[in-house]
Amino acid sequence: MSFLWTANELVSIMRARPVGHLPEGIGGISIDSRTIEAGEAFFAIKGDRFDGHDYVVKAMHAGAALAVVAEEKLVAFGHVQLPLLVVSNVLEALEVLAKAARARSQARIIAVTGSVGKTTTKEMLRTVLSPSGMVHVSPASFNNHWGVPLTLSRMPAEAAYGVFEIGMNHPGEITPLVKLVRPHVAIITAVAAAHLGAFRDVNQIAQAKAEIFAGLEAGGVALLNRDDRRYKLLHELAWEAGVKKIMSFGTRRRADFRAMAVRPLADCTVVDARIGEESVTYKIGAPGVHLVTNSLAVLGTVSLVGANLAKAALAMASVQAEKGRGRRHLLSAKNGRFTLIDESYNANPTSVGAAIALLAISPIWARGRRIAVLGDMLELGNASERLHKSLKRPLETGGVDLVFLVGPQMRALAREIDPSLLAGHYASAAEVEAPLIGALRPGDVVMVKASLGTKFTPLVEALMKACPPVSGNPVGDAGNDDGDGDVGRSGDSNSPTGLPGGQLTGQSAGRATG
Repeated sequence: MSFLWTANELVSIMRARPVGHLPEGIGGISIDSRTIEAGEAFFAIKGDRFDGHDYVVKAMHAGAALAVVAEEKLVAFGHVQLPLLVVSNVLEALEVLAKAARARSQARIIAVTGSVGKTTTKEMLRTVLSPSGMVHVSPASFNNHWGVPLTLSRMPAEAAYGVFEIGMNHPGEITPLVKLVRPHVAIITAVAAAHLGAFRDVNQIAQAKAEIFAGLEAGGVALLNRDDRRYKLLHELAWEAGVKKIMSFGTRRRADFRAMAVRPLADCTVVDARIGEESVTYKIGAPGVHLVTNSLAVLGTVSLVGANLAKAALAMASVQAEKGRGRRHLLSAKNGRFTLIDESYNANPTSVGAAIALLAISPIWARGRRIAVLGDMLELGNASERLHKSLKRPLETGGVDLVFLVGPQMRALAREIDPSLLAGHYASAAEVEAPLIGALRPGDVVMVKASLGTKFTPLVEALMKACPPVSGNPVGDAGNDDGDGDVGRSGDSNSPTGLPGGQLTGQSAGRATG
């Protein structure tokens, strides 16, 4: 039987003291007793809100092979019939194991950071690298001080590629994480006004993102967004960090991985690109011009790590929007159906702008409307009011018919926006639920987006419960069946892309979003 780690390896690497009869090895690692699988090791990490030591017994009943616990907590487990590995600090032991996983690996390692687009890019890499070999990627956005070492310690020795998302909300957070990962390719998707409450300005955010260069392997590549306003700053920071190979992706002429033409369609996006010396035409299986930049970074990375570019380009067709990041649902409405675009995972001004652009090109049916439901963008500090007001223009010029606003920060936008567009301003996601459901009619396309703390995920769940999903294609199949009116109308000529339903070239080829 093949193990992720043998028990002897765990004892040796973490300098752990075994208690009880250890199994031969473990099949995986978990820090969550709710999702642990039989044969896995449970690491009892103490977090801000929960202490994993309180869940060791639950993990045992779920089939854990052993538990890693802190010496100071050992006295509480005298009655537990589960093998234990005792260490001084569980999180530090996990970090040591992560270093060992990286040291034994022959995989090509990729690290992704950025204000927007991290998870989308990570999932694209999972999809397109898979035809070339085993890909190890975290199952969710495990991008912080426990998520990165957990993902790394789970990496099988035989993996051909490892993809790691690295996030931050304050300076100095990325450096220790990237030094664990030691990537061969470090991607910065984009820099935007996110977590501004902890930073003086966006340039300071760029400097924090540039910490990813600190862990780059010798001879590694820094991959930067040529369309980003902070490209020059990031390039300088990479050079100062000692990076000798700096490459770029985007739509600008000097980008190494460049979109030559982009054709946004209702259910996908077709791209003609230049990936190094190769001309590639591919289809992204999810709609939205904002995905183009991510895809260029991904295919550029494929070429840099020596994977099969042709197979990767074909695999782009199977890329789908993630939950909370643009996933579409066809739901029932009174006497018909409507489309829900779930963008509820998180929000900042850049990603909200991209979501509005996606809504603008979404087809509506019959007498349907494009409806935006926007909640507070959090952690914007002193710039919050100005940045919320900045959404006025894309909403008023982007073909949006109706806007519901939610949260105290959105009050600034509610005062600015054209009254004919505003369906109402509500204090919470719970309060907007009934008015929104009552306003829906067949053929509508509804996009919901807000920061995670605004709790729009329950709003999406409430919509799907009140308006159960129905069979059909969420794109172009949302109305009633009378076929009258504005059937299949896509984006207006004054959409945020600035181009009427046709080919996008140059800088207008979109921004990344996560």
